[in-house]
Amino acid sequence: MHLSPPVDYRSLVDHMLTAIMQVSPNLEIEYLNSACEALLDISRTRAIGMPLLSILTEQDESFDTKAAILRTLHTGQPYTRREAILTIGLKDKAVDYSVSLIIDDRIGAIAHQHLLIEIQPIDRLLRINRDEHLAQQHQIARQLVRGVAHEIKNPLGGIRGATQLLARSLPDGSVSEFTEIIISEVDRLRTLADTMLGSRHLPSLQKVNIHEPLERVRSLILSQTKNTVQVIRDYDLSLPEVNADRDQMIQVMLNICVNAVQAISENPEIFSERDPKIVLRTRIQRMFNINGVLHRSVIRVDLEDNGPGIPADIVESVFYPMVTGRASGTGLGLSIAQNIVHQHGGMIECQSEPGCTIFSLFLPWE
Repeated sequence: MHLSPPVDYRSLVDHMLTAIMQVSPNLEIEYLNSACEALLDISRTRAIGMPLLSILTEQDESFDTKAAILRTLHTGQPYTRREAILTIGLKDKAVDYSVSLIIDDRIGAIAHQHLLIEIQPIDRLLRINRDEHLAQQHQIARQLVRGVAHEIKNPLGGIRGATQLLARSLPDGSVSEFTEIIISEVDRLRTLADTMLGSRHLPSLQKVNIHEPLERVRSLILSQTKNTVQVIRDYDLSLPEVNADRDQMIQVMLNICVNAVQAISENPEIFSERDPKIVLRTRIQRMFNINGVLHRSVIRVDLEDNGPGIPADIVESVFYPMVTGRASGTGLGLSIAQNIVHQHGGMIECQSEPGCTIFSLFLPWE
């Protein structure tokens, strides 16, 4: 009976999808597999000999990474960290990782003890869970606002009609000024309620080059700001067309860009050292999950501005109706934009810090 020679264990480890790292007792990297090279964005040759703590350092200041690793080295007791945030290069990555002790039984000396670290990135899983939760919360908020808007509209017609009858029945026009105010305010509330209800029309889908609505929005913004705000193009002109409603795409992009212009105009003091600008960027995003569906590639449109940013306490809820960081805002523009993009099978994400706010539109095209 012919037996195949055993496969070298490092060859097996190198084909694993889990990132594996071997560390010496003095906490220097001895080996890492291909998955770990990809995760850490570093070659094996360069990594060997590097201090472990230059890579494996958590942002959680309450957890002492070095003490935990040394405890495992001395006691042999493994440990696991869930949803740890590691700073790798210039990016923060969410991972689960485990640290355990391996000993060469043939020798048993401490020089032949090693640490085995297994790292599993969970950024994508966390983002999918977060997006699903936000989409669910957004839908609940939309339904609540629609219900309130209907309740507001129902009595407004009666108030308007009664006010008109009252104005006609009075013998003189001494109170006509007041009845006109009532009618004007009722009309304003009806308009607001209609905006809260959103469009009653489903998108009229057709093949659209995504740069067409972007160019339309760019022209409108330049005209509105009289060229005082730079609107920079950063397009990938090789992008395929998408099935979209061109007018609704213009509304989405315009809502976001107008918010940026208003934030810039309301905070002129922050631009004493830099010029206000908006960047329109298009790219392909590969292997992207939208509402639980994994797409091989989607079109990504970034609308970026260098304004003051969105307050940290509302950035997670900025797409909810009636949520706004501006005193004069209604909090409906972004909610309407998100709803339109959802009807197109896409989604909008937001990242914001002072000096850089990016709204990213993700639209499936296949």
